[in-house]
Amino acid sequence: MQKDLGSQLSRTASLYFPGSSGFDNGTSRWNAYGEPKNISVVVEPGVDEDVAVTVKYANTFNLPFLAVNRGHGSTETLARFQNGIEIHINVLNSISINSDGNSALIGGGIYNDEIIEYLWDHGKASSTGSCGCVGMMGAGLGGGHGRYQGFYGLIADNIIDANVVLANGSQVNVSETSHPDLFWGLRGAGHNYGVVTRFNYKIYDYPVADWFYVSFIFNQEKLEQIFEQVNAMMGNGTQPKELMNFVFYAWDAPTSTTEPVIKVTIYYIGTQDQAARYVTPYHALGPISFQEDTVPYPDVASSTGTGTDDFFCAFGYNRIQFPIGLEVYNITSNRAAYEYYAQVTRDNPALNSSLVLFEGYSVEGVKAVNAASTAYPHRTDNILVAILGTYRPNPSLDDTAIAWSKGTRDMLYAGEPGRELTVYVNYAFGNESLESMYGYEPWRLDKLRSLKTMYDPNGRFGYYNPITQ
Repeated sequence: MQKDLGSQLSRTASLYFPGSSGFDNGTSRWNAYGEPKNISVVVEPGVDEDVAVTVKYANTFNLPFLAVNRGHGSTETLARFQNGIEIHINVLNSISINSDGNSALIGGGIYNDEIIEYLWDHGKASSTGSCGCVGMMGAGLGGGHGRYQGFYGLIADNIIDANVVLANGSQVNVSETSHPDLFWGLRGAGHNYGVVTRFNYKIYDYPVADWFYVSFIFNQEKLEQIFEQVNAMMGNGTQPKELMNFVFYAWDAPTSTTEPVIKVTIYYIGTQDQAARYVTPYHALGPISFQEDTVPYPDVASSTGTGTDDFFCAFGYNRIQFPIGLEVYNITSNRAAYEYYAQVTRDNPALNSSLVLFEGYSVEGVKAVNAASTAYPHRTDNILVAILGTYRPNPSLDDTAIAWSKGTRDMLYAGEPGRELTVYVNYAFGNESLESMYGYEPWRLDKLRSLKTMYDPNGRFGYYNPITQ
């Protein structure tokens, strides 16, 4: 393979085989559970054409291939990939602002911290994911939630066009006017259809220079009051675009060694004085402690625990993830979820890095987009929940972590009778229904399946929550 494939690649491409540091770096993952197995070689393309060449080579020899950027895909369906070629696109991370000043040409290997810093240095901002370490386009293919979505919508909503390597190794540019059907599917179900090597993306003058945040820690006795306040603040999806919140159930040893705490972080795109009306009610609840600051936007993630160097981005753990989308909080269900979390993590101390994360972004920019205009199906959700069983790899804990994470989702789902279960595809465990991930309207699944037949009839892109089983 070194000779046959290597001779066809550009001089800037690299091949890494098992036993090399390049191979180890390329195959390490954020979630060790259900990871791809027995990868034969890692191809690190230097230019777009290297991706196309590698796909054609894999097809010639009927070898599986899988495109990877930062290794944060966590679905268990990735374990179906075995004995194949990994295409590690991280080097394709160029970025330049176009002459119009309102868009940028970005490499498919860019990750959130890179683009945030670059745009900031040029007086710009746009939608990205909230965790600094995560690949931007991987998130965007499934929708792409983040702190600026109240202003600009999802990552998917800001893609102008994209260069895509298809399953047969050909390259196409997709947009509203070129392969518009594929452009539709790429934005919400894109993992099924191709490898994005570069894309043009909408960018904006950043609204303000600084963000205010305050992070509270509460004891569990305040749970009902906290979620009553969060519900009031979010207003069933009407919270201002400048306002967002994260709530965690987590263990925090410096605060308590006897019970999990509740962490609440309020973010405001603006000044502390402007945020006061939203923050003051939480102070009135009597937190155990709080930390607040005003920081430039590139520092927001690292200041609040989701930066590239924070534990939330660390590799080497099993991360059993079950998500759910909600409209509002059912406080009874949230209490039951807390008690279940406390019980399971007390009984299994090795699971005490697990957490329940409630992400409360503004949805103003998300709901402003016509729901039928992209494949992303969940624009009626106001809250994104991630239930993460986190622990060092240990097969004896797998069943417990899966049962707890799914059981917690079931509790939260029971608190919204009459709603269909909605599952953010980027957070999916991998055994959920296609309808829950890709939409319950029959026309959505029909359209996605038709696109699969047209652009990937042999199911070569079949390892990430595939639309066809």
